[in-house]
Amino acid sequence: MFLVRLVYASTISKGNTESDISQILDTAKQHNASVDVTGALLFNRNYFLQCLEGSRLRVNEIYHRILNDRRHQNILLLDYREVSEREFGDWSMGYIPEVAMTTPINMKYSVSKQFDPYSMSGESAYKLLLHLSQVVKTV
Repeated sequence: MFLVRLVYASTISKGNTESDISQILDTAKQHNASVDVTGALLFNRNYFLQCLEGSRLRVNEIYHRILNDRRHQNILLLDYREVSEREFGDWSMGYIPEVAMTTPINMKYSVSKQFDPYSMSGESAYKLLLHLSQVVKTV
């Protein structure tokens, strides 16, 4: 089985609360660890930007669950590829809080100061997550 990386963006559905986000994170951490999937999630109260790494089968299963999750809408697959190694191997689901994102970091990978994952390429979105994960690890 090949190692793959999937990056997607979505918009949070209306009516979701902070506890819904906590539940998403807790469930993802437990489930992903049990199936050897790693990754990172950035959430800024409007948008999710997530990277999943693992076997093709497991990553596809998780993505299909996300596609059917009422807490997500406007789900857009930004990138899907085979990779030779994991970049988020230390995180079953690392959470990158909005406060880690600064204007200079966002400008480096995006077309504007405002975070909008729908206006980013898959590669730019992945590199943003990678950059921010390093910022979070050093804080």
